[in-house]
Amino acid sequence: NVFSVLVNAQNQLLVRNEPALVGDLRERAKEFISNPAKREDLAEKPTKAIISLKNDRGTNYKTYLEVYNELKAAYDELWDDLCQRQYGKPYSDELPIAIRRDIRSQIPMVLSEAEPTNFGEE
Repeated sequence: NVFSVLVNAQNQLLVRNEPALVGDLRERAKEFISNPAKREDLAEKPTKAIISLKNDRGTNYKTYLEVYNELKAAYDELWDDLCQRQYGKPYSDELPIAIRRDIRSQIPMVLSEAEPTNFGEE
């Protein structure tokens, strides 16, 4: 149930122990969280999905932001899709808080960030 994302000092991504591109991160995270095909190697269900982000101390801040924004965007898109299906409206801050809470209870954003380290020291 853990989608691990590591960013090294050369700003390269390792997603679930495989090299990856920032441009593929959003779709991969969405697939992991929602698991539409019920694959055993993805999250059991959205409420159990955990995104784990870890950076090397040498990671460029721009790369960190790009990675974080793609992960956040995955949740934004999943929330919007669910809200459209259940309420016929896009997910936004203008929605009543009860609707926003309902959507987030079905797809909670669990993004765990570890302290940056020098990967070589671990």
